[in-house]
Amino acid sequence: MCINQLFTMRRLKIGGHLEPFLDANLLNWDDRAELHATDRTGSYRIENVLAGGSNLYELEAREVGDILGKDIVHLQCHIGLDTISLRNLGAGSVTGLDFSPKAIAAARDFASKAGSDVRFVEAPLYEAVEALDRTYDIVYVTWGSVNWLDDAFRWARVVADLLRPGGRLYLAEGHPLMFQCNRKAAALELKHDWRTPLTRPLVWNEDLTYTGDERTLKHPRYYEWIHPISDVVNALIAAGLSLDFLNEHETVSWQHFSFAVRAGKDMYGLPENAPKIPMAYSIGATKRGAGTYRIMPKKVDSH
Repeated sequence: MCINQLFTMRRLKIGGHLEPFLDANLLNWDDRAELHATDRTGSYRIENVLAGGSNLYELEAREVGDILGKDIVHLQCHIGLDTISLRNLGAGSVTGLDFSPKAIAAARDFASKAGSDVRFVEAPLYEAVEALDRTYDIVYVTWGSVNWLDDAFRWARVVADLLRPGGRLYLAEGHPLMFQCNRKAAALELKHDWRTPLTRPLVWNEDLTYTGDERTLKHPRYYEWIHPISDVVNALIAAGLSLDFLNEHETVSWQHFSFAVRAGKDMYGLPENAPKIPMAYSIGATKRGAGTYRIMPKKVDSH
């Protein structure tokens, strides 16, 4: 099935109500893919990955668990550098999926340059099961993923359908409390509701991408949804997964607020004199049936 047919199916299922939001997000991510694939800031550590290294952050590298020889699918993989990193770290096979044709083109180009056999598939997240047509040991989802989707419960069903019995999910994501705060303010300021209505997403118009690149986006408007952690957890349970760990963290992988400061390697947290909120959370979950996911104890963030 081609990408246009998959998008048509998606639009029919939702009755067209979300089509403007999804179309705008696709244009925005196509723009970001072009900028990130030619990154001038060093944020994506492209040369390191192409040389056989990894650009995974310490958090997910610590929590994801054993990946040696595992079949992994990386959902919303963007330009594929984390995906290639997983293969470099010893995964048996890795597949990346993203809805942006420009992101997938860049990812395939990077894989070719790296001499990596990572597979990249262009398809909307909700059509991942049909597009991939196989199951995996690990579903890997990190940083700026769930908040771009309108339905956490539908996302969880996709995750479950992609996992083999005993297979596991690793998710690292920005914390919904952080997303509730006004990211344009000079200090912590609660602005948004804790749950975003399906047809009334948050609307953003931002000319620059999150890496600090000074080149502007041609399509600056995009839409996001805040999903409470309870929704994400309950969605996974309802889809047939058992929760193995839920950790909250005082750092996140991008500078969400202008007043956020570097905290450890490549992460950002709140200033020392500011009250702390969780900036990120991570989940490990196992598809019920067989096998277990080694529970990762919470490492206390220093501040």
